[in-house]
Amino acid sequence: MNIELLAENILRKRSIKGVRAAAVDIGISSATLSRVENKKVPDLETFGKICKWLGDDPSIYLGLVNTNQAPQVRVHFKKESAIATDTAKALSEMILLAQKALVNENRE
Repeated sequence: MNIELLAENILRKRSIKGVRAAAVDIGISSATLSRVENKKVPDLETFGKICKWLGDDPSIYLGLVNTNQAPQVRVHFKKESAIATDTAKALSEMILLAQKALVNENRE
């Protein structure tokens, strides 16, 4: 975990706001927030709350691949003659729009 980056981003976001006020905004104790700012690794629940407060994807601190990218959708059919080209295109567009709506819903 990149705890240094997490601590930096917390300090940057809370700016002149006190530890207690920021902790209330996050939904954690001020002692816990202070520990994380001092580069102590938080538990999973606290980490999630902090990431949500920061508006950051947890993957940036965990060294994971960017999860903001939507997975690629491909349309496969058994035979070319099984479905018209226009229908296949319309179905693929519908799937992509549904996927985009789900991704946006999960970000909120």
